[in-house]
Amino acid sequence: MLLLVIVGLVAFVRPSISVGLPLAVYIPAAFTARDASCDNAYPTVCFPSPPPDLNCDDIPYEDFLVLPPDPHGFDRDKDGIGCESE
Repeated sequence: MLLLVIVGLVAFVRPSISVGLPLAVYIPAAFTARDASCDNAYPTVCFPSPPPDLNCDDIPYEDFLVLPPDPHGFDRDKDGIGCESE
């Protein structure tokens, strides 16, 4: 279970013991006022819910916060980070 609390422009993520998510994630001001079409699984970037189904090759972002249920499947290893850079 995750608890996400936004304080100013910093979101504090309190993961369960078994999940290795960061404890704090910076959320730029541009992403604090979200469009209604943005899927809530991606709080720091804006992607619509499928369809269409997007892949990492289809988007310009790497290493962004992903929350369950991850409808696009950007977080393949389930560590809370989408489209991880190599």
